[in-house]
Formats: sequence, structure tokens, C-alpha cells
Amino acid sequence: MTKILLRKNEERRVKQGHLWIFSNEIEKVDGQASNGEVVQVFDSKNNFIGSGFYNANSLIAVRIISYKEEVDLAKLLRDRLHSAYNFRKTVYPNRESFRMVFSESDFLPGLIIDKYNDTFVLQVYSAGIEREIGLIVKVLAEDFSAKNIFSKGEEYFRKLEGLPIENNVYLGEMNEEIIYDGVVKYKINFSTGHKTGFYFDQCDNRDFLGKFCKDKSVLDCFCNSGGFGLHAAKGEAKSVEFVDSSSEELKNVKENFSLNGFNSQADFIQSDVFDYLEKCKTEKKTFDVINLDPPAFAKNKRTIATALKGYEKVNRLALELLNDGGLLFTSSCSHHVKTEMFLDAVNSAALKAGKQIQLFYFNNASLDHPSLPVMDETVYLKFAAFRVSSK
Repeated sequence: MTKILLRKNEERRVKQGHLWIFSNEIEKVDGQASNGEVVQVFDSKNNFIGSGFYNANSLIAVRIISYKEEVDLAKLLRDRLHSAYNFRKTVYPNRESFRMVFSESDFLPGLIIDKYNDTFVLQVYSAGIEREIGLIVKVLAEDFSAKNIFSKGEEYFRKLEGLPIENNVYLGEMNEEIIYDGVVKYKINFSTGHKTGFYFDQCDNRDFLGKFCKDKSVLDCFCNSGGFGLHAAKGEAKSVEFVDSSSEELKNVKENFSLNGFNSQADFIQSDVFDYLEKCKTEKKTFDVINLDPPAFAKNKRTIATALKGYEKVNRLALELLNDGGLLFTSSCSHHVKTEMFLDAVNSAALKAGKQIQLFYFNNASLDHPSLPVMDETVYLKFAAFRVSSK
């Protein structure tokens, strides 16, 4: 087996439990490992550290998968898939749809699996997982009774790993599913939906918002498939306005609203959210509850400053439209925008809007998105709830 020798002191982070070894931390590659092959990692004093997937094409040169020198890869992958599934069934015993595998957080580096009933949608971002995809498909089919298995990877992340830009159907077909998040039903169209088809990471936060909407006027911005607004309707909101720039997403929201048979008054508005908030301000239109769930404003560290301006502006516009005592639910899914930065942006927005805000709830992603305390890279979503009043 190929041996990876690290530079002096570069083993510290890995020994603390971090699962990545970067290319500039490697002193020597002893052997001829091909991309995706399992290699052994040693510190500068030749002490064994762990085994991992190797990729010469990536800045993340090794992704640790085991702390044993000999790895039974077939058993390891099967055991970890079962472990990840069992945890989800522990936290969501009444659901059949959830994020089943969350990459490094489930010790399956570079693999995301979203389970939609018996349809399994994969995102593969490591050469090692790509190399063993046949084994993973076999386990999903045999052990989890999968009927449909296909991949829907993001081009950006596959490029970073030097992987081909392609998606594959491994079993069955790319059809539609109707899923249940424990409260609300959704029709999922895999050919048109974002990412794997649905954002499971906000499920718990949607449920939280729904508890505060009875008899309230609700505005759901960047609504996507309508999750927050649908939970508001389930919570007996008086009215819900769904706003998104995508006509396709609004079509999905209408179908989901009908699918659940809600009684709230609903409006479906195709518009740029910033423009719509400005329009509401001009028309002196106000709301009791506003939810903001924008796409990632910061794709990398270079765009953090611009992203923070965007978060400040959209939150300011929303705060200006809230009735006294109203509630603002606001999110950021930008990994590079840290919690303190995000909350500072909202606070700045409140100052500019002439509002006082009280933070009464803060959360990250849903329970099917665990994180590793030693790996900041496994945390990205911020969800904050504020009570808003006039100064």
C-alpha cells in the first residue's frame, strides 16, 4: 500500500479528528497510488496516523476513512451506511425521507445520500467514493431495498476533485416522489429540482416557524419548494405569500399547497425578492411573520464582504415591513459567513431600519445533518428567529 509521509507538525489537526490532509502538508508519497486508492498516512517521525482515500488532483489530497492500517473497504462502507441510516431513524422514526449520509460528518468522505422513500439520490465529491460507487449502489439495493438510485452532483465540487462532470442512473429511473417531512407533504420532481431535489437541512427549522403562524400574515421569501410557507399554512396562518424568482419553483409550491389541502389564503409571486420587498415598502404593505431563506451569497472567502452587504440589505428590507411585535426568521447557508458575522449583519440591518430585535432562537441544520466539532467545514447553515419591535 502506498505510504504518505507528512511534513513536520502537520499531523496535529488530523490527530484531533480532522479528516482532511491537504496537498501542501505532504512531504513524500512513497509508492504509485492511483486516484481513489486507499493509502496509509504517517507523521514526520514515521508513526502511523490513519488510512484514507488519495487524490492527486485535489487540494484535499487524502480523506481519512480509518485509523487502522488494514482496511476492509467493503465492510467499512456497508457498516457506515447502516450506522448513518440507523441514526436518522432514531431522530426521525416516522419519516422515510431524509438526508441519510452527510459526507465527512458520517465518516463517508465526499458522499451525500438523500433518501426519498425508496429513491436514493447521490452526490459524489471524492475520488475514493467514485471508485467504490458500485459497492455503494449494491448495498443500497440489497440492504435498503432501493428501487431508484442516481446521482445529481454539483459541477463546481466535482471539478475541485478532478472528477468527470456527469450524472448517472445506477438503478431504476429518475422519476417523481411524494415525500413527508413529518408535517407536510411535497411532490419532488428530480429532473427540475435544485441539488438532489429538496433541501432537507431546513426541515426542523420549518417546523419551528410553523408554531408561530396561527392567524398571522406570512411572507415566505426565496421560497423554493415552499417549505416555510407550507409549514406556516399548516400552522393555520391567515395568509401566506410565496415569493421566488423561479416560475418552475412557484409551480411546485402551488402543487404542494394543493397536495396538503391547506385553508390559508395563498398568493404565489414570481419576483426578485429584493424588488418585491421594495415594492411592499412603497405600497406600505406589512406582515406579521417574514421568512428569509436566500441562496448562498458567499461562494468563497473572496465574496464574504459582498455577501454581508447582501444579508444586511435583505434583512433591513424585511424588518421595515414587519408589524410591531412581528417575527423575523432569517437564514444563511454560506459556509464562509460565520455565525457572528451573520448576526452582526442582521443587527446592523435592524439599526438601519430603526427596529429593536430580540433573538429568541438559533439553530444550524436539521438533525439529519450532524457536524464534527473539529471540522468547521461540516457546519454551514445558520437559522435565527427574532422578535421585532419599533424603537
